[in-house]
Amino acid sequence: MKAIKSIRGMHDILPESIHVWQYLEDRLRRLLARYGYAEIRMPLLESTELFARSIGDVTDIVEKEMYTFEDRNGDSLSLRPEATASCVRAGIQHGLLHNQVQRLWYLGPMFRHERPQKGRYRQFHQVGLEVFGLAGPDIDAEILAMTARLWQDLGLDNVRLELNTLGTPASRKTYRDHLIAYFEQHRDGLDEEARRRLYENPLRILDSKHPETREVVAGAPSLMDDLDAESRDHFERLCAHLDALGIAYIHNPRLVRGLDYYTHTVFEWITDDLGAQGTVCAGGRYDGLVEQLGGRGTPAIGMAMGLERLVALLEERAAAPAAPGPDVYLVVGGEDLTAPALVLAEQLRGELPELHLVQHCGGGSFKAQMKRADRLGAQYALVLGSDELAAGTVTVKPLRSAGAEQVAVARDMLATHLRAALPRLQHESMQGHETP
Repeated sequence: MKAIKSIRGMHDILPESIHVWQYLEDRLRRLLARYGYAEIRMPLLESTELFARSIGDVTDIVEKEMYTFEDRNGDSLSLRPEATASCVRAGIQHGLLHNQVQRLWYLGPMFRHERPQKGRYRQFHQVGLEVFGLAGPDIDAEILAMTARLWQDLGLDNVRLELNTLGTPASRKTYRDHLIAYFEQHRDGLDEEARRRLYENPLRILDSKHPETREVVAGAPSLMDDLDAESRDHFERLCAHLDALGIAYIHNPRLVRGLDYYTHTVFEWITDDLGAQGTVCAGGRYDGLVEQLGGRGTPAIGMAMGLERLVALLEERAAAPAAPGPDVYLVVGGEDLTAPALVLAEQLRGELPELHLVQHCGGGSFKAQMKRADRLGAQYALVLGSDELAAGTVTVKPLRSAGAEQVAVARDMLATHLRAALPRLQHESMQGHETP
């Protein structure tokens, strides 16, 4: 019988690499809490209309990439290709947005049916954040400062910030007309996809990867020339904030992002270490989206980062810690000692909730069990044999300390001995008694 494999572009995350994901997710959770963000969790499935109205009917995502189907009631549903629209929908539905400031974050899988390649998958994972109710460039700057702090915390010094403004819808409409007029004069130099977009979404042509089209784009008019005073002031104040913070950035006037809802600030954090898929974090303002989806006008800004790309970057730079082994491995000195060993293990887990203990199961010689303990990276082996059982002791054997000798420890003193021997237990115990 033919084996069933995972769907193309959708990958298993195996135990050998999961520690890098957990390390990254933990760092993100801690950082977001420090900046006052609260977690929100939205469903994977949404009404297709939500994404058509928010992302835009003529974007690649809606036209080509969404996983869309009819359910048994005949309703059109889609697996979420991004989460900003879902977050806005949830905010409107539950009354979280009007006349309120909300800082929200989420983590989970997204789905796009595109050609799989390194750093680009059909199921991929994002951490994202959305801020509602703040219109000024100060929150834009704070988000970028927080992201810069994340790179510092992760030890990633090879990520650069590219920044642009898309202005207000009014200024963008003026620019759109000028852009169409320019591309009409250079129509022969546009590829087929760019010609199709010419009257539907000409700003997306600026993001073309086609070599000949890029030559045409190089001479295109700049949106900066059509910015209204409000948009220019917002962008200039944002740049001044970044300068004050010492955050380096590149103004890229061709940066437009792939979603229709953006206004004012758009940005990307990019690395050269991952080849073509170099954008590891991106976002911008979408001040009109809440109203577009049925809520009252609410200023908003958000961003998302791809976890697969960040994990790859951490692995490339060896910036994540190695997978931790268990604190102790309980070696059982015979089949007749299985029950006492189970009792001992559960007593230790009760007395030391922070302890990572693996009990040997399945039988085997003392030598084989010790090899297993060493292979797992345990700090100590706890040996319970017939002699130890009779004496009411457990032998504690160091596995990672050269020259350290094993000792026999009384059962009623074992938890105290392990707490003193394992600094991590002392640290986590102290954290557990701190006032939140």
